[in-house]
Amino acid sequence: MPLIASLLELYSFVVLAAVVISWLQLDPKHPVASIVYRLTEPILGPLRQVLPSMAGLDFSPMVLLFLLQALTRFF
Repeated sequence: MPLIASLLELYSFVVLAAVVISWLQLDPKHPVASIVYRLTEPILGPLRQVLPSMAGLDFSPMVLLFLLQALTRFF
């Protein structure tokens, strides 16, 4: 597996970790939550601004995971 595809797959796991952290409502000051937030928020933040919120649900991680999966197929 090429390096770029491996990095995209690794980033997918980071996005999934961000989802789990949000479900568990882990303190944002927790070291793991802080690292995951710093890695994902630069991409998820702009996606949240573009996507409408439906019934209070945030679909930006799902959209990002689909985009990462599509990018992985090219590499």
